[in-house]
Amino acid sequence: MAAPTLQQPSYLLANLKADSTTKPLLQRCQDLVKIIDEYPAKELHLIFPWLVESVFGSLDGVIAGWNLRLLQSRSNEYNIVMEFLNPSGPMMKLVYKLQAEDYKYEIPVSYLPGPVKACIQEGVLPDCPLFHNKLQFPLSGLTLSLALNPFEYFMFSLAYCLITPKNSPPGQHGSSADSAYFVLVDTYLKYFLPSEGSVAPSPFDSRGSVSAPSPRSSGVSFAGYGVHSPSLLKHHIFHQPSVNADPSAQEIWRSETLLQMFVEIWLHHYSLEMYQKLQSPQVKLALLQYRLSMSSTPCQPHVPPGSGTLHTYQVLLPFHSPLALWGLLEEPFTPTEEHVLVVRLLVKHLHAFSNSLKPEQLSASPSAHSHTHPSPLEEFKRVVVQRFVQQKLYLFLQHCFSYWPLDASFRAVLETWLSYIQPWRYTEEKSNPQTDPNRAVPDKWELFVQENLLIYTKLFQVFLNRAIRTDLVNAKNALMVFRVSKVFAQQNLTEMIQKGEQLFLEPEHVLHHRQPRGYLTPSQGGSYLSSRQRVVTDMVFRVKSHVYALEGQDCQYKQMFGTELRGAIMKLIQIIAQARQTAKRISDHSNEVAANNSFLSWFGLGSSDLNNTFFGAETEESGECVKKTHEFLDRALDNLCQIFKLNQGQLTQLISNLCSAQDDGNCKQLPDCVQGENGLILTDLGRRQIINGLRRFDIQYQGDPELQPIRSYENALLVRLFYRISSLLNDRFGDHMSTLCSRPDFLGRLSRHYFTDPASGTKQRQSPASPRTPGSDRRPRLSLRPLASYRTMLLLLLLYVLGALLSLGPVSSTVLILGAGFLYGLFMAVFGHKLKSH
Repeated sequence: MAAPTLQQPSYLLANLKADSTTKPLLQRCQDLVKIIDEYPAKELHLIFPWLVESVFGSLDGVIAGWNLRLLQSRSNEYNIVMEFLNPSGPMMKLVYKLQAEDYKYEIPVSYLPGPVKACIQEGVLPDCPLFHNKLQFPLSGLTLSLALNPFEYFMFSLAYCLITPKNSPPGQHGSSADSAYFVLVDTYLKYFLPSEGSVAPSPFDSRGSVSAPSPRSSGVSFAGYGVHSPSLLKHHIFHQPSVNADPSAQEIWRSETLLQMFVEIWLHHYSLEMYQKLQSPQVKLALLQYRLSMSSTPCQPHVPPGSGTLHTYQVLLPFHSPLALWGLLEEPFTPTEEHVLVVRLLVKHLHAFSNSLKPEQLSASPSAHSHTHPSPLEEFKRVVVQRFVQQKLYLFLQHCFSYWPLDASFRAVLETWLSYIQPWRYTEEKSNPQTDPNRAVPDKWELFVQENLLIYTKLFQVFLNRAIRTDLVNAKNALMVFRVSKVFAQQNLTEMIQKGEQLFLEPEHVLHHRQPRGYLTPSQGGSYLSSRQRVVTDMVFRVKSHVYALEGQDCQYKQMFGTELRGAIMKLIQIIAQARQTAKRISDHSNEVAANNSFLSWFGLGSSDLNNTFFGAETEESGECVKKTHEFLDRALDNLCQIFKLNQGQLTQLISNLCSAQDDGNCKQLPDCVQGENGLILTDLGRRQIINGLRRFDIQYQGDPELQPIRSYENALLVRLFYRISSLLNDRFGDHMSTLCSRPDFLGRLSRHYFTDPASGTKQRQSPASPRTPGSDRRPRLSLRPLASYRTMLLLLLLYVLGALLSLGPVSSTVLILGAGFLYGLFMAVFGHKLKSH
């Protein structure tokens, strides 16, 4: 496109749409840079929604956009995209240019996360300023929408791109950590949430400064839209202090908006069951009491939005919701592994951002109205994790722990959890972990452990339930158990968790002297720029408020170091011991198979039956992987003993008893079953025995041996040829074979050796679900299939070569081979039954 000329905006948009299908990406980006520089905001306003959609894709997933989640660094377009979308690049320049003119762009409420959507459609505003004073009420129809400013609209599209259904083209797969989207999110986090320095100013400044978006006055209140008592809300929602009251607040309004948008879009997902739990009568009553106390006090404009509210929604008054709205959350939310990896990136960066708080600011009293106020960015670092992330991340992880498949892909969820509960790993003064692997957790993190007690204890218990049902013979699953045990075995961490539980179990009378205000949570969203919520110094109240805020006041807390969980730990130890024993048998069996598959097996001295494969011995679980399983499980046992103060002698005795009970005879038994109407039914114990390889059903081919699948050591052409030849001979001489084999004399025994199906003489054990076929007709027959084996052909070739070396012709060698086979048959006919008896 040439230098832009004055033309109608509709023509500009039409030309851009036409160029998007004909021009390469590099030229399109160059044209957009010129347009952004030279066109006024009035005309750029019309192309902005289309441009955002063409980059990030449509919200419904129909338009893929630039496929940022599939674009890898090795692609030629990668650098072009990253340069155009850089936080200080042309796209953000366009955003700031439109931001200065206060344009608005609508997002349908239907694209919001399920709980937020259900909440708004019931007439309730979620406790996040992103949704305050932005609702657009339709004059006709039922389509609610949010009016977002350009920066909010851009960040919403960037965040929503992660959860939009993705249809990967065939052959396009890559690492999520290497995709343009992952790197772009990391770049935006480092730019707007810097660990060092301050947020860079806007690169485009049309009026001296780009002001932060002030709340718009809502033309339509919530009265008559499902909220029964709007007077209870006016001090909290409609009297938000403008951030423009504090000029220094402009420093971080973009940082706060970016973080809230990421948290709301990525983490605000949970099930209908959790939605109903958060609206329990106890929670409603506590919040209603707080609202009544707030409405009886004069308006205080310095109260920041979000302070003094519960962790879920601003209005949870006891009104009946329409039944149709309960169906909004019935579709379960299933995050992808890519989604979880990006959430972990967010968690790690927020820890690093929060830990970069200056020591003098960290030790300063937040409640004092001192003359030296910390900068908004430093204040933001102080509260960012607890106030913005804690509650929604807890619900997100709890959902993933409960519904994620029992496979190795759970590692992404596990590492996200472990990253959150180890903020000390992301400090500037951290030492090299390789030099001091047993270093203790610093005492200064005790407050963090207490304020996140449930994320340590409750999620550990949920993981324990998963581990008991997981195949720990798999090295990847064993690694996850080891990782969790290693983290909780860090020095001082166990003592911190125990102290937090003791504080929570303190009698309730310690809270009665406080003024009624409902239990508060440190995890509300919202702005904090005017005055910060008073820090509660009482540790008991802090821990109780954290637990009640996340689980409700009627929660039944289960101690991590109580007797009930200790029994579950002993059960896990038994399963670990069983998995170690199974891994040992797999290793021993693999060694035997490797020995049997030596060069001598080509001479018939080894076993080549497919049914000889050991149950559960997958390809990845042999050799080095089995050794890793042993190592991971052994170290996990040591860590569990350290965490729960287990007696090493009793543990050794327990493991030895289990190992002695799991002898070879026990392994040959069927799994534990009960008799049902249709036969045997596996019990939970039987399923666990199968998962850990303790017992098994013999899965063997029980059909016609001549019709077994062609093996890798057989020639397919010869198998089919010999089957036709043997079928013709059996059809023609079948009666004669039956007569010979029915004779009781020596000739009958010799005939049965050559003609009778060997499998007919051995009774195979069957699975309870195997059909019982009465009296299958196994008539004597001739089988030529062994001649199609490469091993047999190589053996015959070697015998012919040996005959040639002895000056024997092909005919003489054939006669000798047949004679040797006949003599072997005579030997087996005479002494075969005696050999079998021994």
